[in-house]
Amino acid sequence: MDKYEVHPTAIIDEGAQIGNGTKIWHFSHIMTGAIIGENNNIGQNVVISPQVVLGNNVKVQNNVSIYTGVVCEDDVFLGPSCVFTNVINPRSFISRKDEFKKTLVKKGATIGANATIICGVTIGEYAMIGAGAVVTKDIPDYALIVGNPGKQIGWVDKEGNTQNSHPQYC
Repeated sequence: MDKYEVHPTAIIDEGAQIGNGTKIWHFSHIMTGAIIGENNNIGQNVVISPQVVLGNNVKVQNNVSIYTGVVCEDDVFLGPSCVFTNVINPRSFISRKDEFKKTLVKKGATIGANATIICGVTIGEYAMIGAGAVVTKDIPDYALIVGNPGKQIGWVDKEGNTQNSHPQYC
């Protein structure tokens, strides 16, 4: 018997793996081959594509599409309508599924509302990506990133509070 909750309007494809305690809300779609850990909260109108991996205690806010190639470790927060890509140069008339790039969001990282994450990057542990930022390159652990293109303006600690220097060295 399933030990997770799914709203009646959500679609869970056969072959998706969902951990205990996870909640999946209105109009969301979890595709075959997606792996979702325990105690996650998947908001409404979320799409999780094949081969996406979400760790434990991940919070996915409304209107997020997580495409093949994205891996989110434990305790990641994905803000409302944040965007992931998985191909650098998409064209509707060219199939580039063999060119999907991996994007790794490490433990405890936060991605703000409406941020865009260009594929092929790693977002470091406990990094904070501000609302609307566009991430085009790897982000260090505990970095605070804002703007388009995203630029580091400081550091945050595990709780998300700004710091004067890298929290590991304080």
